[in-house]
Amino acid sequence: MSWVLLILAGLVEVAWSQSIKPTQGFTRPIPTVICFVLATVAVWLLSKSMQTLPVGTAYAVFTGIGAVGAIGLGVVLNDDPMTVGRAAALALIVGGIVLARVTSPG
Repeated sequence: MSWVLLILAGLVEVAWSQSIKPTQGFTRPIPTVICFVLATVAVWLLSKSMQTLPVGTAYAVFTGIGAVGAIGLGVVLNDDPMTVGRAAALALIVGGIVLARVTSPG
């Protein structure tokens, strides 16, 4: 169950990362509230997963999911460039997440 919570935390972090720009520097009230709610939920889910998973593993996987998701959505939604180097970096992050999962307790 801890890994499910951790994956959910990472997915919420991806949504949170995408919710920052619409706040326009936290000057728009509704997008700002959405942004803070998503951040709170992501960290809460992360903290629940850390009750049984090692802190380092949980945080690394959490940020890895966030990074992969944020870059992926940036490419798809914002026409961010996808270079060979970025693709290689994403592959290494995903590989690290998988390795953390298969070598961790919980």
